[in-house]
Amino acid sequence: MARKCQLSGVGVTSGHSISHAHNKSKRRFLPNLQKKRIWVKELNKFVTVKVTAAALRTVSKNGTAEIAKLVRSKKIKTR
Repeated sequence: MARKCQLSGVGVTSGHSISHAHNKSKRRFLPNLQKKRIWVKELNKFVTVKVTAAALRTVSKNGTAEIAKLVRSKKIKTR
């Protein structure tokens, strides 16, 4: 599975690792992905999603309506 947040779409970005002598070598910045099982009240069931920590904080603040919308449009699979 891709290293991508299912809610916000945040993925891997690339950049440089810079040494003390200012030599640059390519590196990847990975998102802080967490696999969480979230109770979606609108669907009355649990949904397992791969989300970043920032998106998880947003879900706990704003509610699970966005997850329910993505499940209904088949963008997030349920069991």
